[in-house]
Amino acid sequence: MNKHFAGKLAIQQRVLPPYRAGFFDLLAAACDGGLSVFAGNPRPGEAIPRGELHAARFAPARNLHLLGGPVYFCWQAGLPDWLADWDPDALVVEANPRYLSTPAALEWMKQRGRSVVGWGLGAPALSGPLAGLRRSRRLAFVRQFDALITYSRRGADEYAALGFTADRIFVAPNAAVPRPVVSPPARPPAFEGRPVVLFVGRLLRRKRLDDLLIACAALPGELQPRLVIVGEGPEERDLKDLAGQIYPRAEFPGAKHGPELAPYFAAADLFVLPGTGGLAAQEAMSYGLPVIMGRGDGTNDDLVRPSTRTSPGNGWQLAEEGATTLAETLRLALASAPRLRKMGALSYHIVREEINLQKMAAVFVGVLNGLRK
Repeated sequence: MNKHFAGKLAIQQRVLPPYRAGFFDLLAAACDGGLSVFAGNPRPGEAIPRGELHAARFAPARNLHLLGGPVYFCWQAGLPDWLADWDPDALVVEANPRYLSTPAALEWMKQRGRSVVGWGLGAPALSGPLAGLRRSRRLAFVRQFDALITYSRRGADEYAALGFTADRIFVAPNAAVPRPVVSPPARPPAFEGRPVVLFVGRLLRRKRLDDLLIACAALPGELQPRLVIVGEGPEERDLKDLAGQIYPRAEFPGAKHGPELAPYFAAADLFVLPGTGGLAAQEAMSYGLPVIMGRGDGTNDDLVRPSTRTSPGNGWQLAEEGATTLAETLRLALASAPRLRKMGALSYHIVREEINLQKMAAVFVGVLNGLRK
């Protein structure tokens, strides 16, 4: 299998978050002609910093954000000029019909007989009085692509159910960390004092950290963990106030980045993200930690493996939101340190062998090369 794409690649993104920069740099190294990323600024209030590219090139878009909520649309000015300047052999775009400038980019590529790949979460089932019309428009949009790359098996199944040709759908698991090159830290078979439960990420409402505080407070005294919440964000003040009222054992060391995070992951026994988002779970898994996560866009389906008759699994996906379900899951998780250690070993195996930046880049290169045959 050819590990390089013998051409110039262009990738369109609405924004360029820091967790994507490493992937784009890695993919750029696999493109003989180089890689250019076209992205703009987020909406006010999104608080998404721009990632810094090194091997890949950055081309700034002028994002015009239209309306909001369920009727949000984005127009990216400068897209045709970027394509004309970079002159790519292949283009990867976000498979999102809400980006109104994308069809013109697809037409530009098609007129020159070049490949266009859509990259997206999937196509969840629609409901409501206009569901049929919306489904038809969605299908017409994705049929413009030569192939689709999605984050998860769930996303692939959704695109196939929509009507896109199944053998042109590929799964590149949504990775945020490179393949680990060192073994995870050794942890004793029993907890040393109280177990340590860790969260790392932005302190946002959708992370449901209030549920985590309430759930820890609801545990029996002997199971109540040392809870470490690493990060900062708009919910920080409210969370500290809630912790002071119901769980003063919680610690808030603030935002940490890069090497600063290593001692927190190494000292933890369990990583918990009750809500959505949070690719920090993959970094936790690279340190040999089991995970508890909320249900998300399908990415978590591949990350979190339930227990079976032959395997302890590596964590739990919460069946429903709320502190009650989370407390029950924490009670089960913290009841056995030896089981957590076995689960953490599987977490490490998953990010080393299956879900990492190298594997993700290899899928992209394979798809691009397959389209050139």
